[in-house]
Amino acid sequence: MGAPGTANDLANDLADDPADGPADDPGTLRAPGVLRAAAPVAGARILGVGGYRPTRVVGNEEVAGPIDSSDEWIRRRSGIAARRFAGPDESLVTMAAAAAVKALAHAGVAPENVDTLLLATMSHLEQSPPAAPRVAHLVGATHAGAVDLGAACAGFCHALALADGLVRSGHSRYVVVVGAERMSDLIDPADRGTAFLFGDGAGAVVVGPAARPGIGPVVWGADGSRPGAIAHAHGWRDLRSADPPPWPTLRMEGPAVFRWAVETVPRVGREALAAAGVAPEDLAAFVPHQANLRIVDAAADALKLPASVAVARDVVDTGNTSAASVPLALERLLSEGAAGPGGLALLVGFGAGLSFAGQVVELP
Repeated sequence: MGAPGTANDLANDLADDPADGPADDPGTLRAPGVLRAAAPVAGARILGVGGYRPTRVVGNEEVAGPIDSSDEWIRRRSGIAARRFAGPDESLVTMAAAAAVKALAHAGVAPENVDTLLLATMSHLEQSPPAAPRVAHLVGATHAGAVDLGAACAGFCHALALADGLVRSGHSRYVVVVGAERMSDLIDPADRGTAFLFGDGAGAVVVGPAARPGIGPVVWGADGSRPGAIAHAHGWRDLRSADPPPWPTLRMEGPAVFRWAVETVPRVGREALAAAGVAPEDLAAFVPHQANLRIVDAAADALKLPASVAVARDVVDTGNTSAASVPLALERLLSEGAAGPGGLALLVGFGAGLSFAGQVVELP
């Protein structure tokens, strides 16, 4: 063969050279110096959903005292009435594994057939080892690649986009995507800006091949000029240098984040709908990150969703579970019958970074 030319030139060269493989089998064609690629598939879709909510329910009365507040103030500010806090035996890893097991059962996929497990989390307290390999081990996905992903509250939608790409490109047949958090480990009970917002839990989906696309194009982005809008009050350097070392609790610029979210979520939602070729009236459900009920309702109003669209309001009794909130809310809508198989759902994650990601999916 001569020097490399266009893709068509290469294809013609390969077709003329039987030593490189039969021309009617693209999976075996390989020119010298050209790597063989995985065979792509027509589409990917969510095959199953699962969730795990800790046993302990924490009402507003319990969190109101240390911040000199009240149930009425918390409800008015956030719409939250209760949240779940994990107990000593409910680690981030075990909650993630429980959600993944349920998602696999819903999908009808055996754990040993999982090729990749992606875990979106911001509350895993150990820098090393990552949590995903332990989750894969507990699930029984012993041959899977397992990776932690950090995009805070937008992490699940980022991971879902990566899973879609892995399946459609042929690199993985089945991918488990988990969002799991123990936000109670990062709460300062006396911080009036965050103590009442967060909760714990895990949600998961299984993504696999489909005859047509079931996950729309992702719309994502970030604004790295505002890293302090949602951040740890102390970093690793503080833990090493301060005496006594401080705990890395979360701090948030609440009003600024609220203004950013009510502008960003509708914009991302509209762009994701357009990218998927879907109109608001085509939707069965809207599942934004469950940060705050006021943000959820403002986004739904701005998108001009018809009354037929089920809007996830899981935040009311689950709180803000960061990367777990979208899959947990999705699982709830399906389990309660508010949305059904084959319907279309708009997902939008947003949070620290500042970062965001959204896509339209077909429900399992």
